[in-house]
Amino acid sequence: MLTVGEAVPAGGRMDRAEAHTLATVQAAVDAIRARTAFVPDVAIVLGTGLGALGEAIAVEVTIDYADVPEFPLSTVESHSGRLLLGMLGGQRVVAMQGRFHRYEGYSLQQVTFPVRVMHALGARTLVVSNACGGMNPAWRAGDLMLIADHINLLGDSPLIGANEARFGPRFPDMSDPYDASLLALAHDVARTNGITLREGVYAAVAGPNLETRAEYRMLRTLGADVVGMSTVPEVIVARHAGMRVLGVSIITDMCLPDALEPATLERIVQVAQGAEPQLTAVVRGVLERM
Repeated sequence: MLTVGEAVPAGGRMDRAEAHTLATVQAAVDAIRARTAFVPDVAIVLGTGLGALGEAIAVEVTIDYADVPEFPLSTVESHSGRLLLGMLGGQRVVAMQGRFHRYEGYSLQQVTFPVRVMHALGARTLVVSNACGGMNPAWRAGDLMLIADHINLLGDSPLIGANEARFGPRFPDMSDPYDASLLALAHDVARTNGITLREGVYAAVAGPNLETRAEYRMLRTLGADVVGMSTVPEVIVARHAGMRVLGVSIITDMCLPDALEPATLERIVQVAQGAEPQLTAVVRGVLERM
């Protein structure tokens, strides 16, 4: 494992043993600081089909992931692969316009490395969004759902390996991963704007294949309302670092076993983009009231 003062490997991707060291995080921070002195208060992760939320940010600086040491590169359609630093809802924000997934071949340490970097830049709150499949029959495609809790079915944790105590505790508590005060603010904003806002449990699976009818039945039995392939690793690392977290999902397709229809990425992106103005209103409203 790298220690402070050692050189960061050039050109290669971090492996599990090297992930989230003080040296690799500092190298990424230094690269960003070479471009801007902007200090964010809030970090935002934009999911599939949700990159346009970045258009609501009064951007001061844009940085391509390729220009930040050890940042993975986005390989999924609709993920632009840029950091946006600027103002939204009166808050100084850094937004990831495109995230990373385990199914792309990245380790969960690589997937969550940007959260470490955004925290090191100054962010103490994480707003994370995603597109997901809905399994609650009372809901419909296009609805927004606040994440009240999650189930990690990825078979892994980004915290596996040696723990750097300056990042967080060896055994971080996850009894309350999503901040209750932020959830309350989001509900208040939704009521004010006439937006239907659900609240439920997000199940994270590895993907990239979608689930079978039997798997959807299993997930519902476990208590999940929606299912997706992201978010949980970022939340685990954010809580490890002591960040407050707000999670918002857009339900892009209904995953009801007895009425299951084939889903396509094109349709998922279309529904996500259609619901994006409501997501933007909720996120901006929460930031304005923080």
